[in-house]
Amino acid sequence: MSEKELERKLRDEGFSNIFVWLDRPNAFYPDHTHSGITAHIVLEGEITVTSEGITKTYKSGDRFDVPAGAIHSAKIGSEGCRYIIGEK
Repeated sequence: MSEKELERKLRDEGFSNIFVWLDRPNAFYPDHTHSGITAHIVLEGEITVTSEGITKTYKSGDRFDVPAGAIHSAKIGSEGCRYIIGEK
């Protein structure tokens, strides 16, 4: 799917604030939460997310959603990461 198609899919699912985010290589986000549900679709690179004691790495084409209020952290891969974020 193209970026536009992915954005349209997120809008169809009720995500209203949709944007593309780019992280530098090896960036780290310590434990944090979001007030609403967030969807992330990796376009390039990789991101490793830890939430509820589970750590998983997502690569190009992968999607992960974070429930509202879920405590999670993220580590960006050595090539950086570019991804679409949708917020509800």
